[in-house]
Amino acid sequence: MQNKAIIVQTGGGYDKVTVGTRDAKDPKAGEITVRLHANSLNYHDFAVVSGMWGPVEPRIPMADGAGVVTAVGDGVTEFAVGDHVVSTFFPTWLAGAPLVEGFATVPGDGVDGYAREMVTAATNAFTKTPKGWSHVEASTLTTAGLTAWRALMSDDSLKPGDTVLVQGTGGVSIFALQFAKMAGATVIATSSSDEKLEKLKLLGADHLINYRKTANWGELAREISGGRGVDHIVEVGGPATLDQSMAAARVGAHISVIGILTGLGGEVSIVTALIKQLRLQGLIVGNRTQQQDMIKAIDANKMHPVVDRVFPLESIVEAFQYQETNKHFGKICLEV
Repeated sequence: MQNKAIIVQTGGGYDKVTVGTRDAKDPKAGEITVRLHANSLNYHDFAVVSGMWGPVEPRIPMADGAGVVTAVGDGVTEFAVGDHVVSTFFPTWLAGAPLVEGFATVPGDGVDGYAREMVTAATNAFTKTPKGWSHVEASTLTTAGLTAWRALMSDDSLKPGDTVLVQGTGGVSIFALQFAKMAGATVIATSSSDEKLEKLKLLGADHLINYRKTANWGELAREISGGRGVDHIVEVGGPATLDQSMAAARVGAHISVIGILTGLGGEVSIVTALIKQLRLQGLIVGNRTQQQDMIKAIDANKMHPVVDRVFPLESIVEAFQYQETNKHFGKICLEV
């Protein structure tokens, strides 16, 4: 059966994005077929589609896909026809310590992703979605939601009363804010926009810092924490923000090194890391069990994500161009 799919030609680039078709085969044993209804945009997807890290062969992009199970193969008991599901970023990493290096198994990069109408895949490629969530909402979880969850809850066990610092208003940062408040933490949020800071306040941010107006925002964050320093920092900026994150941190703090928004490399103050005995941990999303744990917590707390805009699938280039403006607050999604 032929179904609509977005295809990024070799090397990537907006001029190499086409609309084509791809088969969705009948599911074999241990597989399910899913009618996809939504994707959400992430920086990693942008790198593939824009050509920053373009594919080595024609590729269907997008790691985040949500939809409905339409058929199940022999032996499948976890899913039934009609179940609402969302994709996993690392389909082969089911639980425990990281087992994968790079993006060879990641949908939308090393293998075809979910910018299409139908897909047949192994059951491990999906989990069920939170109860009552739309497909658009569910599509935000695969990359951004799970990255924030792992950073705070899996890599470092967030406790009530802890202080968390989040940077900006992208998907990971807003999810981190929501999860931190869910756990009873105090949140310090940074942005270059006073308007966006007010929106963060409405989501529960306890303290706001405009980093354009306060260059040494790390020291201000430390002062806000009573001089002790911040317990958990969700570091999405990269080289240009890491020094300030380290300045904000308490002794023994956990810094989740997630993003490269300000570049791919730079100097790190090893002395600060040593003196403060900091735990800098790089991470790329998380495993399937962590995703299931996150969804249980979402169900228990009746949380919903923040979605900025939704574009039709065929407008994928326009959606990424909008992402480049940095005007969005929360997730940008595609509707299939």
